[in-house]
This record gives sequence, C-alpha cells and structure tokens, in this order.
Amino acid sequence: MNTTFKRGFAILLAALMLVGTVCLSACGGKTGNDTYYIGATGPLTGDAADYGIAVNNGAMLAIEEINAAGGLNGVLFHYEMKDDKATAADATIGYNALMDAGMQISIGSVTSGSCEAFAAEAVKDNLFFMTPSASAANVIADRANAFRVCFGDPDQGILAAQALAANYEKIGAIYDTSDPYSYGIYEAFEAEMSKLGKAYEVKTFDKDNNKDFSAQVEALKECEVIFLPFYYTEAGLVAKKCAEKGCTADLYGCDGLDGIAGQIDESVTNHIKYITPFDVNATDEKTANFVKKYREVYGKDPSQFAADGYDAIYVIFEAMKAAGVDDVNISASDLCQKVVAAITAESFQYVGTTGTMTWDVSGAATKVPVIVELQ
Repeated sequence: MNTTFKRGFAILLAALMLVGTVCLSACGGKTGNDTYYIGATGPLTGDAADYGIAVNNGAMLAIEEINAAGGLNGVLFHYEMKDDKATAADATIGYNALMDAGMQISIGSVTSGSCEAFAAEAVKDNLFFMTPSASAANVIADRANAFRVCFGDPDQGILAAQALAANYEKIGAIYDTSDPYSYGIYEAFEAEMSKLGKAYEVKTFDKDNNKDFSAQVEALKECEVIFLPFYYTEAGLVAKKCAEKGCTADLYGCDGLDGIAGQIDESVTNHIKYITPFDVNATDEKTANFVKKYREVYGKDPSQFAADGYDAIYVIFEAMKAAGVDDVNISASDLCQKVVAAITAESFQYVGTTGTMTWDVSGAATKVPVIVELQ
C-alpha cells in the first residue's frame, strides 16, 4: 500500500467515523443525559390552543420551581411540549419526536383524542405518563403505564346527574356527538339519570355545527337547568344564546367549563355552575401561592388546565423521589416500573392545587370535586 493511498484511506476512515458519530447523535442514539427529560404534546395552535397553552404554562412553572430548588438529587429536569393541534396524527408525530430526543417520562397529551393516540404509542415503549386533562375513559383503560390528574368523564357525568336530579324537576342537556370528552360524560350522565328514574330532554351538536345554538336553546327554553358537558368556548355561545332568547335556566357543566367567565358578558344573567378540581379563589397555601406566581409570570389568572399541568409535573417529581430514582440515564421502561410502584403504594399521596390525590393501578385519581358558581 503506497503512502498516498494510506493517507487517502485514513482520511476516508476518519470521515466515515465522523458521519457515524453525527448519525448516532442526530438519530436519537444519545450516549448520556445530564437532565431528566419530561415530554408532552398539546394544542399550542388552533381552536383548542387555550387548553394546551394553559397546561404548558402550568407545567413550565412547576419545572422552574423544581429546578430552582435543585431538581432531584441535584439533577435538573428538561421539559418540552410538542404542538399536536388537538389531533391524533400530530400527537403521534410529536410522541415519536420526543422519544427520538430522549423522553424518559411524560405528562401525555392535553385533549382526550390526542392522548388516546399518544397512549397507544406509550404503551409499546412502557413509558409512564400522567395526563393533566385527558379525561376519556379509554385513555388509561387497561394500560399499566397510564395515569391522570383530572377526573374521568364517567365520574363527572355521574356527579352531575346526581346533583341535577336532586335539585331540579325540568332538566335539559346538550352534548357534542363528535367529541369524546363530551359524549363520554353524557353517556355516564344518561346511565345515571336512568338509574335514578329521572326524565330530561336532550339536544345535540357536532364539530361542524357548533357556532349557533338557536335551535337547541329554543327547544330547552323552559327548562330549569341545562347540562352542558363540553368546553367553555361552545358553552359561552350557549350562554349568550340563552340571553338572546330569554332563557333563564341555570347552566351546569363539568371541568371543561373552566374559563367560561372570559367568554360571556353582562347580557348573560343565567346562574352558571360547574364541577372542577380547582378554584382560583381558594385560600389554602399551595393554591394561593400557585395563583400568585402564575399571575406574576403570565399576567392573568390560571385556569383549571394550568393547575392540572402544574400538578402533573409535581406528581411525577414526587413519585420519582419516592421511588428513589438516582440514575439520570434510566430508560423510560425502567423508570415507568419504579414510578408505578411508588405512585400506587398506599403511602403515596399528593396534595396539590387541584386537591388531595391518590392513585391505584387503574391510573385514575381519587379526589374530591369543587363546585364553582358564577352569578
């Protein structure tokens, strides 16, 4: 082998080694971490962006506090949310991107449809996630790695049915046939009302017909109360339509109505109530401090979704601490096993801004609801 050939071969070999190193780094083959990586997806743009932004704000506030206090045994946390636009396809894309980047644990997705897609991928990798707000029953059903902070849809439907049956005679309901959150709550409401032997009248809408509620409100105009198991954007339109048509019914909803105060004006005189785990006016120290810091950082009051995001991060942190996690390079699957064991132990309890919570192997949070009333 002559000298020129040797030199050329050495250069080629060095180039190939460099390409291999770059590919290993760029393709997710990380050789080491210096932070624990928490990932998430949520709608940061689009019609549902308010929910994703609120969860992201709350989560980032928690991360900043945890890191400022030294992280976990001196190891800090890296957090990132990918924009899924509240679609299953984008949630899957976001999940894969996060895993390629080194995600070890997660707060899942914000909305139920997206989180179902996220969960379908996470179970394959045995990645632990604690969704702040995806309440559909199927998100955590039969998945040992799947947990949530918020109430499940069936729980809210049952609670609403019991409250309305006990306090009203003429009851109406409107729900969204195209949204898993809405029809999931409604189905539980319907079953409980049947069990209680209570009659009511129901009207529907879908994602292609959710801007004008004239027909629904007109049909339920004489009701004493109208149950609205959907999000505050559409609920605000219903409230305004009630004002326009002279419907004085009380409006009763679930945690998705948190934020409706910003969607209505002085023309709305209906009494509005909704089930939520979070009250921005609560006086306990943890909630009051969270609200104060959130206002300082973001210049507005936090919604329930922001509080859920904040609590979800802290639950993961406390569970990792309880599990004795001390390896920054721990795999997602090994971390999942440790955190599940810790969080389902009888001794584990988290006192957060959205209540005092415990979990069992179902992944559902046990907590006491708050009924918020707007007059």
